[in-house]
Amino acid sequence: MKNTALTKTHEALGAKMVPFAGFNMPVSYEGVNAEHETVRNGVGVFDVSHMGEFLISGPKALDLIQKVSSNDASKLTIGKAQYSCLPNETGGIVDDLIIYKMKEDQYLLVVNASNIDKDWEHISKYNKEIGAEMRNISEDYSLLAIQGPKAVEAMQKLTSVDLSALKFYTFEVADFADKPHVIISATGYTGSGGFEIYCKNEEVQEIWEKVFEAGADYGIKPIGLAARDTLRLEMGYCLYGNDIDDTTSPLETGLGWITKFTKDFVNSEALAKEKEAGPKRKLIGFELTEKGIPRHGYEIVDEDGNVIGKVTSGTMSPSLSKGIGLGFVPTEVSSVGNSIFIQIRKKTVPAVIVKPPFYKV
Repeated sequence: MKNTALTKTHEALGAKMVPFAGFNMPVSYEGVNAEHETVRNGVGVFDVSHMGEFLISGPKALDLIQKVSSNDASKLTIGKAQYSCLPNETGGIVDDLIIYKMKEDQYLLVVNASNIDKDWEHISKYNKEIGAEMRNISEDYSLLAIQGPKAVEAMQKLTSVDLSALKFYTFEVADFADKPHVIISATGYTGSGGFEIYCKNEEVQEIWEKVFEAGADYGIKPIGLAARDTLRLEMGYCLYGNDIDDTTSPLETGLGWITKFTKDFVNSEALAKEKEAGPKRKLIGFELTEKGIPRHGYEIVDEDGNVIGKVTSGTMSPSLSKGIGLGFVPTEVSSVGNSIFIQIRKKTVPAVIVKPPFYKV
């Protein structure tokens, strides 16, 4: 099992550590609800250094990215980032990722920790004909997500970049906590504002300490993966391995907006046909109308008790104090406002289909 450069720091802070995507990661420090609340109302720091980073460079870099990704990376300018996915040959998703345009002919791809090897192999396969320069720098870099409505104000003293002017899905390479050439990006997955810091492994301990020093008057706290999950779910954001995977198409998971048929990419012809015909199932958001906690894998049933789908993500929302979730149902029953039922152990709990985000900032 791999460690991040901050593993010993988490252990010293009393974090509950669990195996996650092959890494020893902090799942919580003082409890998911308290940590969730910290990010929604103050400022919290996640160590997400387990994420993977690939550098794609050279005159063929854009050609490769356009081939393997669903979104149109030609629209990117230096300093902009883009959410995208890697479609596979059978209509599913290899991974979802963020693409940063670092320079002309240089892009940074940030991928999920559990998919680093799979993604590298997939992209490399298509690069054999294209010939871009590829570097897997995942083990050299650390990543901190500093999230919450007080994050910008608390951290401004650590950088010359105007953090309040950093728009969503933009980034700058600048000084931060006395370290040069740090990537400061605004691509957070919590819905509560803030930014992320990409730095070299040998720099992250010092940056971590200065971040907590700067945030001391703002009630800054370390946050674990459990709160990361409840925060992203309240926003209706997909989690790879739960809501999207090799068997789910971007169109049925609500990712049609990052699937651009103005270019040729892996399986684009088949996906275009699926778009024309309409997907047979859809990923929906739902809220329970009675007490209960939906969980991944629970059955979704209709009023007659027939199984019509499965919950892909579910939790008791700390912000809303109600059960919320995502799941697949047939397209004909996927309309907002429709009633469904979640089978929670031996009890059938009523729910209503809603349009995420569940939590409105």
